[in-house]
Amino acid sequence: MLPTTIFALSSGALPAGVAVVRISGPQALPALCLLTRKELPAPRQAALRTIVGQDGYVLDQALVLVFAGPQSFTGEDCVELQLHGSRAVVAAVMKELAAIDGLHAAEAGEFSRRAFENGRIDLVEAEGLSELIAAETEMQRRLAVEQSFGGQSALYEGWAKRLTHARAMIEADLDFSDEEDVPGSVADSVSGELIVLQQELRRHVEAARAGEIIRDGYKVAIVGRPNAGKSSLLNGLANRDVAIVTDVAGTTRDVLQVDLDMDGYLVRLFDTAGLRESSDVVEQEGIRRAHDVIGKADLVLLLEEIDSEPEHTVIPENKDLLRVGSKLDLHGPSPAYDLCISVRDEDGLEALREAIRQRVRKIWSGSMAPTRQRQLELLLDASNSVSEALKAGQPELRAENLRTAAVALGRITGAVDVEQLLDVIFSQFCIGK
Repeated sequence: MLPTTIFALSSGALPAGVAVVRISGPQALPALCLLTRKELPAPRQAALRTIVGQDGYVLDQALVLVFAGPQSFTGEDCVELQLHGSRAVVAAVMKELAAIDGLHAAEAGEFSRRAFENGRIDLVEAEGLSELIAAETEMQRRLAVEQSFGGQSALYEGWAKRLTHARAMIEADLDFSDEEDVPGSVADSVSGELIVLQQELRRHVEAARAGEIIRDGYKVAIVGRPNAGKSSLLNGLANRDVAIVTDVAGTTRDVLQVDLDMDGYLVRLFDTAGLRESSDVVEQEGIRRAHDVIGKADLVLLLEEIDSEPEHTVIPENKDLLRVGSKLDLHGPSPAYDLCISVRDEDGLEALREAIRQRVRKIWSGSMAPTRQRQLELLLDASNSVSEALKAGQPELRAENLRTAAVALGRITGAVDVEQLLDVIFSQFCIGK
């Protein structure tokens, strides 16, 4: 069955200075001829063309580009129309395209899926492309670049080749042990290579936590008693009014969130309900949600008014905790806290921001890191299989474990059967990509 031809608006929201409409498939070039009523321009050379509807009315003047397959993003014949970015112009052109036989509007991620199916990108590169489009901070961009431009795929393919080589040596030892040109005890000689590979896999798996934080944000929970100044601190760190601040205890009853860009890292601040005993059903729910936030936080800021009674809030022992004394302007500094602040005077706020920055900077060294749960699970499968191979006594079992590890790595990039995952993966893309 021949592939259909798809089209979509691939640029941003309208209106805009320029709107890019992309067409891909076997009817892409004939469709351009129908729209312009002229011969095709030379491949990869922009040409000015008048876009004409079937009724003969001029729709727009556009720069058009032709990319002949397989040397295109999707691996198919592709056309890009650079239109004036009004809603009316784009709607008229899209209506004309829909009226051409064999063309239909693209679904989410359909262009990228065709690129994968035609061997132009692998799954890691496709996921990295999705991350790159969604990137809001510098570190998100850097991590996405490693994936979308093939660096991470090359790492996995290199590991798979090393596993295949080790497996071949073991099977050669089994199949040709009587031959003089096959060295003895080959299975033992590859053990050193497998130990090194296992260490590399483990370090990469450990980096997954950094990848998760870069992608989803470093979570900072602001907790403490009512009226400790939590909402004021959230507003102070955000440099804008996010939370309502009053002298009434229990004003904050839900979790408020604000996202900050700190040195290129996404930092998510959470203002929580005051922790205390309460008979109010709504406040109890807010307190429950506060404890949920504490459990998921990377850093907890335990806020107490200076000179108040010591806080007995139970914070899990494994949590990174900063004890922060508030209302420094009223009480003066105290050695009982890691930091003392006054939101009103902005005293100590920059020191607190720097304390957060220092923690965030330690998260990621700039090395490659998996960002998707799918990738992590398959990396763990590969690592576990290599561990089993190192422990295996029989060469046949060791070779099978190495095969399983290589298959897991192949599934990350899509080199091995992943058909059942494709709908899930590409449905997360935007239309036109």
